[in-house]
Amino acid sequence: MKTSATWLGVLIPMILWCSACHPPKPPAAQPPAAARMSPDDLYGVLFHAVQTAGIFPDSKTFVDCVPKFPPDTILTRYLLANSQAGFNLSEFVKQHFDMPKTYASDFISNPSRSPAEHIDALWDVLTRRPDEAAQVGTLIPLPHPYIVPGGRFGEVYYWDSYFTMLGLQTAGKKDMIRHIVDNFAYLIDTIGFIPNGNRTYYLGRSQPPFFALMVDILEQTEGPKATQQYLPQLIREHQFWMDGRDQLDAQNPTWRRVVRLPGGEILNRYYDDRPKPRPESYREDLETAQHSPRESQAVWTDLRAGAESGWDYSSRWLSDPMSLASIRTTAIVPVDLNALLWNLEHTIAAYAQRSGQAAVAEQYASYAEARKAALLRYCWDSSKQFFTDYDWEQNRSTGILSLAGMFPLFFELADEEQAAACAQVIARNFLKPGGLVTTLIQTGQQWDAPNGWAPLQWISIQGLRKYGHTDLAADIRRRWIALNEKVYRNTGKMVEKYNVMDMSLAAGGGEYPLQDGFGWTNGVLLRLLSEK
Repeated sequence: MKTSATWLGVLIPMILWCSACHPPKPPAAQPPAAARMSPDDLYGVLFHAVQTAGIFPDSKTFVDCVPKFPPDTILTRYLLANSQAGFNLSEFVKQHFDMPKTYASDFISNPSRSPAEHIDALWDVLTRRPDEAAQVGTLIPLPHPYIVPGGRFGEVYYWDSYFTMLGLQTAGKKDMIRHIVDNFAYLIDTIGFIPNGNRTYYLGRSQPPFFALMVDILEQTEGPKATQQYLPQLIREHQFWMDGRDQLDAQNPTWRRVVRLPGGEILNRYYDDRPKPRPESYREDLETAQHSPRESQAVWTDLRAGAESGWDYSSRWLSDPMSLASIRTTAIVPVDLNALLWNLEHTIAAYAQRSGQAAVAEQYASYAEARKAALLRYCWDSSKQFFTDYDWEQNRSTGILSLAGMFPLFFELADEEQAAACAQVIARNFLKPGGLVTTLIQTGQQWDAPNGWAPLQWISIQGLRKYGHTDLAADIRRRWIALNEKVYRNTGKMVEKYNVMDMSLAAGGGEYPLQDGFGWTNGVLLRLLSEK
C-alpha cells in the first residue's frame, strides 16, 4: 500500500508526461497535435483534479466533454483560478466544457413491438453521421456513418461492431456494413491500427482483431470483388500485432504484443503502449494500483491490456480471482486472440492468392500453419479437456475455463475429439437457464459468472454447429433468445449483458452500471431470431 504523499510525488510528474513508450506509427496526414492527444496529457493537473474529485460519478463523462476554449487556455485559467480563495472546481468545469451529447433521450420503447421490430427501430437511434474533421474534444472523426453500442458508449467500438454487423446483414443494411468496414480501413490507414474506439484516449490499444471477419461479412453481402481492396489494411493490421517478432530471443521473449514461447514459437498477448491510468477509468485505476505491491506502471499496463482484450475484467487475467489488483494480463497468451490472428493470417493468404501474389500468400499461409500448431500445443489443456489461456511466465495453462476456449471451434482449429470434449464441458459446466455463462466463478467482475454476453453465445453456438453438435447449439440458442425476450418484455430494453444463472436478476459487476441499447446484443439476437 502506497502512502498518499508518496503516491502524489510519483503521480504528478507522470500526469504532465506526454505518454507512449512505443507510440503508434504517425498517420499519413496528421491533424493538429492536440487533436491526437489524450485528455490526461492535454489538461495535466486539471485532469487529475477533476477525475479524483468525483465531480462526475462516471469517470468517462469528463473525457468525453468538449472544451469551449483551446486546452492550453483552459489549463492556464485553471492554474490561476485554483490559487484563489473560494475556487469551485465543478463550476469551473461547467464554464469551460460542454457535457457529452445525450443521444436518443427522447426515444420511447414500445414493448408491444416484437424484439425484432424494436431492434429495427433502434438502428437509427444508434447511428452516428460522419464526424466533422475540425471537431474538438476526444472524438476521432470518421468519414462514414457508424453504429455505436448505446448507453454511455457514444463512439464506435472495434470488436462490438462485428456482432452488430451480423444484425445489419440480417436486416439488409448493406450500406452500413460497407461504411463500418471503410471506417476501420480508414483508421488503419491513418493511425496504423484499429483503436479500441474512436477516442484519443484509446490510442494506446486495439481490441480483439475482428477486421478480417468484418471484411468477410462484406464479401458475403457484395461479393469478392468488393473486398479485394482491403488486402493492404489486413496486412497492416497483422504488422501492428506482430511488431517486434524478429527481435525476440530466449533472453528477450516479449515485445509489445508478441511472445516467444519455450519451443521458439511466436504467439500473441494483449498489451497497451501507455503505462498510465486509463483516462476513462482514471480514479479506479489509481485505486487499483494502490492495492497492489507491484510497480504502478506495471499494474496500469495490465489494466489497459485487459481493456484491449474486451474482457475488462475477468478472472482470466487475475492471479487472485477476487482481487483486480492481482491483474497480470500481459503474462497471458490468450486463446481467443491467437485464434483470431490465425484467421487474419488465413484471410490474408487467401486474398493474396486470389490477387496473384503467390509469395505473399505462401508467407501468410506458413504463419497461419505455425500459429495453429502453437495454439494447439500450448492452449489445449488435456487435463481440463478444454482450450485455455497459456501463462508464458509460468510455462503452464492458466487452468481457467472460459468461453474464450470456444474460439478454436469457431475457426475449426480443433480436431473432432477435442471438439467433442469441449461440447461436453459446455453442456456440463457452462450451460445455464439463460444460456452460457462466461466463466465458472463469481468474482464481481463483469466478464465472469453469472453474466452471459451476446458475442460469446454466438461464437459458441457457431463453433458447436461446425462440429455437428447441433442439438446443444440449438439449446443454447433457445435459452439465450428466451432470456433476451424476457428482459425485453419486462424492461423494453436490450442490454449489454445478462444474468444467465438467475433469470430474475439483472447482470452486474464491472466499473459502470448496466448499459442498454445495445449494439452487439441487437445484432446477435436478430441473427438468431432470423434462423429457421
